[in-house]
This record gives sequence, C-alpha cells and structure tokens, in this order.
Amino acid sequence: MQKDVPTLFDWAGGAAALNRLTEVFYHKVLADPVLEPVFRHMSGNHPAHVAAFIGEVFGGPKDYSENHGGHPAMISHHLNRHLTEEQRRRWIALLLDAADEVELPDDPEFRSAFVAYLEWGTRLAKLNSQDGAAPALHEPMPRWGWGVPGGPYVPAAKS
Repeated sequence: MQKDVPTLFDWAGGAAALNRLTEVFYHKVLADPVLEPVFRHMSGNHPAHVAAFIGEVFGGPKDYSENHGGHPAMISHHLNRHLTEEQRRRWIALLLDAADEVELPDDPEFRSAFVAYLEWGTRLAKLNSQDGAAPALHEPMPRWGWGVPGGPYVPAAKS
C-alpha cells in the first residue's frame, strides 16, 4: 500500500473530470425514457451542482456545502419524488456508462468505491423520495473513501 493515498476526488481527476461526467450523464438522462420525466425541468446548473456534490463527498472542495446547502439540500431535492427501483437502477447504469465515456479511472479499486457510493446514495434517495419519508435533514455531508482496498492498486516497482 502506498503511503500517501489520494482522495477519490483527486484520483478521479478532480472537478474537471466530475463536471465532464455529469454533463455527459445528464445528456444521457434527458434522452432516456425512464429518467427524462424525472429530470425534464432541471436547471442548466444541475450537472455542475451534482458534480460539486460528488466532488465534496469524494474528498474535494466543500463547494456544495458552502454554496448549495450541503447534504440537507441534497436530501430535500429528493423528497416526494416517488423514485422507482427501475429509475434508481437506470440512473446507476447511465452514470457508469458516462464514467466509461469520459474515461474516469477504471481500476478495480476506484470503480469499487464509486459503485459502492452510487448504490448507497441512490438507495437513500429512493427511500427519501417516498411518501412518509422522514429523513434526518441535519446529517453531515457524507465522506466516501476507498473502502476495503484502502486505496488504488499500484504495482511494486520491478527491481
């Protein structure tokens, strides 16, 4: 294991990479019959806001918390949306397709952490979107790390 493990934000390529990801992703969303109805009225700033959120969760700048309301705001955006399992799964599939298209790192350690966050976050979004959901609106911003692998695999230098 290397001594200085980068954040997921840095390993992904920083804000520029996450902005490319969300631009490509939301273009796909608006062309998708399952997700387009959910996002048809999103603002033009929506992809950048989501990139800022993911960036902060992955250890980047606290832009979303400082400028867009933090985790409570993200939770509140999902209230009463009645998201379905089909929509949740499609959201993940399109985001992973976009990650490949914009060439986010594809090493197993990064993708494991990325997919784990997507699974966790979309399941919370779906739960919080249902009638009667009472999410804790004062939860801090999640901080996502490498998980079990503990960081990216870096082969040992050949001697």
